[in-house]
Amino acid sequence: MFGQTTLGAGSVSSSASRVFRYEVIGLKQNEESDKNKFDIRRSGSVFITVPYSRMNEEMQRISRLGGRIVKIETLTVAE
Repeated sequence: MFGQTTLGAGSVSSSASRVFRYEVIGLKQNEESDKNKFDIRRSGSVFITVPYSRMNEEMQRISRLGGRIVKIETLTVAE
């Protein structure tokens, strides 16, 4: 599926191997997103996949971009 990432579980700790997918609506173009080489669409859902260790940082970034998280789901790790 779009935005889905799988990681090998090998010798990675359980918190490092946890991956989450945010469903975000309302992202819009602003000063921070202007640094990208692509436009951010205003409508529809965007799926962002993040590891557990970056969840808080990504939530703050989404907020700065004017987005709203409507769903967070855990992705399973392929072994």
